[in-house]
Amino acid sequence: MTVGFVIKMESESEAKVDGETASDSESRAEASPPLIPADDTPEVLNRAFSSLSSRWKNWWVRGILTLAMIAFFFVIIYLGPLVLMIIVMCVQIKCFHEIITIGYNVYHSYDLPWFRTLSWYFLLCVNYFFYGETVTDYFFTLVQREEPLRILSKYHRFISFTLYLTGFCMFVLSLVKKHYRLQFYMFGWTHVTLLIVVTQSHLVIHNLFEGMIWFIVPISCVICNDIMAYMFGFFFGRTPLIKLSPKKTWEGFIGGFFATVVFGLLLSYVMSGYRCFVCPVEYNNDTNSFTVDCEPSDLFRLQEYVIPGVIQSIIGWKIVRMYPFQIHSIALSTFASLIGPFGGFFASGFKRAFKIKDFANTIPGHGGIMDRFDCQYLMATFVNVYIASFIRGPNPSKLIQQFLTLRPDQQLHIFNTLKSHLTDKGMLTAAAEDE
Repeated sequence: MTVGFVIKMESESEAKVDGETASDSESRAEASPPLIPADDTPEVLNRAFSSLSSRWKNWWVRGILTLAMIAFFFVIIYLGPLVLMIIVMCVQIKCFHEIITIGYNVYHSYDLPWFRTLSWYFLLCVNYFFYGETVTDYFFTLVQREEPLRILSKYHRFISFTLYLTGFCMFVLSLVKKHYRLQFYMFGWTHVTLLIVVTQSHLVIHNLFEGMIWFIVPISCVICNDIMAYMFGFFFGRTPLIKLSPKKTWEGFIGGFFATVVFGLLLSYVMSGYRCFVCPVEYNNDTNSFTVDCEPSDLFRLQEYVIPGVIQSIIGWKIVRMYPFQIHSIALSTFASLIGPFGGFFASGFKRAFKIKDFANTIPGHGGIMDRFDCQYLMATFVNVYIASFIRGPNPSKLIQQFLTLRPDQQLHIFNTLKSHLTDKGMLTAAAEDE
């Protein structure tokens, strides 16, 4: 006991030299009053629903603004992939701002030297790295055509590392004795935020390049699940689902699941018939614009499937015609319904830990942008992993682009190797006889 007491005293005294103990920081955070956003519901809606109870008023406000957001979603889809990428970038920046602002408020860190500047500098560095990788990957021909872009592409990772290393050194130089622990708290806070927000925003854009259907269907399934779980819970909810979100109910969770699976099947059927949704987004060097025109793959061609005998006896059908993508949509909608909500539960736990109601009050009745995208980021990661595991194969056009950038002797070596390989398999001779 004596040894333990001495060790404890030494550790406490050492911590006090740095300025404050972890318990001090926690107590300060606990002592902070809840950061509850003020009611910013538009005055016209307040007057319109003033006679209703708070429960029904919130229902109508959320409903109207949800319809407005859905309408905005349709507009940006109509404007094309470039606008979608810009919107994803804007959402990412706003989400980063909301989470970093919570850190500033909770830990009272506005007075930390350079830290606000460093937070945004690290955001710039990480975005430069990820978007530079995307440009190099999807705009390869354009990059090779322009000398400045070719140089930036060649040394992109070294430049990115140098930029990050500069920020790292600036952080070390900004350390102040009385703020050591707090500064490292915020350093970790910034990097975890970058991991959650920027990395997954980058995956959203990668999904978009695979075809707009891989962007629209997952996002729509999350939106549908959020709406239908709320509706089922509002009208039929009786059984609490999880303590982190007291308003969530099993009735809403189960009802949202079945509604989302059906919605995913119907939306996938409609979208699979349009090339503008199913074709990969590619950059056309001749027109300097994005194109979404191609011959649809087998995923987006109607096929006949034999229904299992047990289901045949119930519905009376033996064969059903559907797109193979609809089968994949079941996996996407199931994840959006069963696992996606855990992104929201995680966010709820985060907000409860720091005694805040919402991440911000950007959208009346809904909270901040991060409150609407907590499940979307988790969904984006799943879709990217799903495509890489079950869908994506080698891309011949990208291989040819890289092949054309090699030296003539390297191209000739690859040509002779490929010719020998095809001849050994008998494919080249057969092709020649066909001609």
